[in-house]
Amino acid sequence: MSTFDKREEGFEKKFALDADQKFKAEARRNKLLGLWAAEKLGIAGDAAAAYAKEVVASDFEESGDADVVRKVLGDLTAKGVAVTEPEIRVKMDELMATAVIQVKAGT
Repeated sequence: MSTFDKREEGFEKKFALDADQKFKAEARRNKLLGLWAAEKLGIAGDAAAAYAKEVVASDFEESGDADVVRKVLGDLTAKGVAVTEPEIRVKMDELMATAVIQVKAGT
């Protein structure tokens, strides 16, 4: 195997690892968002964990974050919780930073 082939293989492995970590971080962020929203909805314990799983699953409806925002915003506004889409997106950004740290730490 030539040096070029080894470098190419190394880049491919790094890309795959980066993609895997990004997926895990987004799933973790969505779980944390679900727990945050559950608290605002007055849901606790196992019900909060179940709701967080629903939020994670909602991300598979379409690419991007719109499906997650739509679910959380819809659920919160349906229960009379005053929140805006920009507020949810800011919270998602904050939680993404936390999720990246947790994924890298393996927790």
